[in-house]
Amino acid sequence: MSLAKKLVGQTAAYGLSSIVGRALNYLLVPLYTTVFEREEYGVVTYLYAIVAFLNIVYTYGMETAFFRFANKPGVDRRELYHKVQTLILVSSLLLTVLILLNAASIAAALDYPGKEKYIIWLAITMAVDALSAIPFARLRLENQAIRFAVIRLVNIFLVIGGNLFFLVFCQQVYEGKYLAELRPLIEAIYDPTLGVGYIFLVNMVANLLFIPMLWREFSDFRFKLDLGQMKPMLGYAFPILVMGLAGATNEMLSRVMLEHWLPEGFYPGVTNKQAVGVFGATYKLAIMMSLMIQAFRYSAEPFFFAQAQDKNSPATFAVVMRWFVIVCALAYLGISANLDIFQYFLGQEEYRTGLEIVPVLLLAYLFNGVYYNLTVWFKLTDKTHYGTYITIFGAIVTVVANYLLIPVLGYMGSAIAAFLCYFSMAVVCYAIGQKYFPVPYPIKAIFGYLLLASGLIWLAYAWEMENFWLRQAYHLGLCAVFLAVVWVVEKPLQRQVNR
Repeated sequence: MSLAKKLVGQTAAYGLSSIVGRALNYLLVPLYTTVFEREEYGVVTYLYAIVAFLNIVYTYGMETAFFRFANKPGVDRRELYHKVQTLILVSSLLLTVLILLNAASIAAALDYPGKEKYIIWLAITMAVDALSAIPFARLRLENQAIRFAVIRLVNIFLVIGGNLFFLVFCQQVYEGKYLAELRPLIEAIYDPTLGVGYIFLVNMVANLLFIPMLWREFSDFRFKLDLGQMKPMLGYAFPILVMGLAGATNEMLSRVMLEHWLPEGFYPGVTNKQAVGVFGATYKLAIMMSLMIQAFRYSAEPFFFAQAQDKNSPATFAVVMRWFVIVCALAYLGISANLDIFQYFLGQEEYRTGLEIVPVLLLAYLFNGVYYNLTVWFKLTDKTHYGTYITIFGAIVTVVANYLLIPVLGYMGSAIAAFLCYFSMAVVCYAIGQKYFPVPYPIKAIFGYLLLASGLIWLAYAWEMENFWLRQAYHLGLCAVFLAVVWVVEKPLQRQVNR
């Protein structure tokens, strides 16, 4: 099996859990936007944005460090696993206890007084996520993509099932819509006042079940605290921690700060808290691109490190980048050209007011994926501090762009800020990386495919058709045009890719 086929196969397996699983989870969005008002759903958007920052702190770059050091000659991977997992265990327990002891104060500071239960459940969820990170990394290192995917999928189905049970079945039985004989039982387990709290509660329970599902890895663990030997790993991981925090700023800042930077009354009849709910729901339409990138990252990280010593690795990385962009450009085109279908996933019509930001967000995520491909140079040359500088630069772009654009353009300002951030990071990373680890990336082909996809998206909306089926056929035809161009251009390179 060629290296390209191996990477594609593993990405497909990881994609089964990331893309298919999250796509199923995404079907919960219409449920949330139907059950909850915009302001209430804004709580979910806001708190999970903060969780994104804390998840980075919980693992502090040790997952990537584990891959890097596990691939060094002569390293005992099992011993390394014990030591890294010990560090994560100790730090996670300390951080979680700190949050639990201050849950009420944190809830009040976030303007959610009396909602400390949300903070407690999220803290436990983050702790389990952190404790599971290295066992999952071990599965990836050992190329156990199928087991990884199955466990992730089970988690997704548990989350979906739990949400449907509490937010649909329990609620409707409680309201007497059917199965009245079950109401006494439902009253014992269902609290209608908890509302969005069930989203956090179900997620916590589903994550706790990672422990029995990863029992083989957890039972193999031996507590070995050795800070002295871990210093090189911690030194490698620290820039990744900073990079992760800056990256979370790039990803989540707009969701956290939209409420504060959007002028009151910017959208007539919509409060800022409601605007956050609308933005969070609309953002979900761009999540397919993010999930594709996540699936790619799961397989690419161990793949890149395994190829570190291969003299042909630069050419391999260039081929990987080329096909990554082609696949993502097709997704960018397919989703953007069919928003008249995808909009119905948002449930209530009030949530559809921000649809115009979706193509911009898709393109932003695409460049985030391009940037991730480019980061291979500083990870393989142990110059992770450059990643820190670049991501902090991106965070500055995010803050400044959001500050300047949100008051003027609202949701679109945040979307453009995301694009400017990831595009500028990719450009800077490429420029510096070519000096230290030259890779013959096909720049002309990359921008050619992106311009082609963008042009076809413009055509999709420049020629509107009233007939729904003719419109869909037209949009599918545009996607077919893109694929035809790919076939004509890439056919001469197929032999090289399949070697």
